[in-house]
Order: sequence, then structure tokens, then C-alpha cells
Amino acid sequence: MIVLGIDPGTAALGYGIVERTGGRLREVDHGCLTTSPDLGLPERLLAIYTLVDELLSLHQPHLLGIERLFFSRNVQTAFAVGQARGVVLLSAAQHGTPVREATPNEVKSAITGYGAADKEQVQRMVQLVLGMSELPRPDDAADALAIATWVANTERSGPTATAGVLDRAAVAPISRGETGYDRAVREALASERAAKRSAS
Repeated sequence: MIVLGIDPGTAALGYGIVERTGGRLREVDHGCLTTSPDLGLPERLLAIYTLVDELLSLHQPHLLGIERLFFSRNVQTAFAVGQARGVVLLSAAQHGTPVREATPNEVKSAITGYGAADKEQVQRMVQLVLGMSELPRPDDAADALAIATWVANTERSGPTATAGVLDRAAVAPISRGETGYDRAVREALASERAAKRSAS
């Protein structure tokens, strides 16, 4: 099984391709597309589309994994990530490639065992899991390899990685069982309620 992982963004878009053969995972390719700040948004989105289209045509992955936007304090960043995601999802749909989504915390938890792991911890675990001789760089490419690894491991373990009920922009059918995303939202809301109670 071949999986293409994407860490979306309009300024920098990371990609990583992994292959699972039996119980073994290996890195096939990874990198980062950096678009010039001199380019307008339409040109940046075209560059993203062209790259993803080429990757899908060349590697013909069975699945595409992409980071799901959970929330962002920076609205501009959220819009940029959302626009890049849209282009990636369009390209996947044109190629008939099924999409799996996960929040950054879900991927970090699966790869490192800790949802708040830093970039270096993610890089080291990706290197270890994929048997790479060097740390995957840059950060965006390492994140994309982590997403691809998460997808490959999730698919191997059985249940389909569906988006959470609260994600209205989900590309996967709504699942009625509690997902990692649902659990994260429930825990965040409970923590917020507890903080309000202790403050009053």
C-alpha cells in the first residue's frame, strides 16, 4: 500500500510518500514545495495543484492523508491552510484517491505517543519508524511523512479513519462512534468548563 501524506500551506506545502509491504514501512519520497511571496494567491494555488497532481500521477497512492484544520488563533494562517487543503482535495478527487484526515495532535499522539510533541521529536520518530538514515527535513516534509505513516498504520489496524462529527468540512462520511477528534473536542470543552467553575 502506498500513501501520500500532505502538510498543507500556501507558502510551504510538505509531502511524504510511504509504502507498506507486509509489516514493514519505508519512505519512498519526501520534500517541500515553497512558493514565492512575490506570487499572487492564484499562482501559488496553481503550483500546489500542479505538484499534487504530479505526485498522484507518478506514485498512484492508494490513499492520501492530509492534516485537518482543527482551529487556529491566526485567521490568516487558517485561511491559507484551508485554501491549500481545498486544492489538494480537488486533485485527490480528480484522481479518485480516497482521503483520510487527522488533526496534528492525533498524528503526534500516534507517532510519538504525545499529542504536544515538538518538531524534533516528530522528526526522530519518523526517522526511526521508517528506518531512514537521516532526519527527514524540512519540518513540513517530516510532518507529511508522519501523516502518511499515521494513515498506513490506521488502515492496517482495521477501522477507517473518518472525520469527526463536529468537522463540517469533512471529506469522509460522518462516523457515529467517538473518534480521536471527538475525544479531543470533548476533553477541551470539559477543561474549559472546569476552568470557568474554578474561576467563579
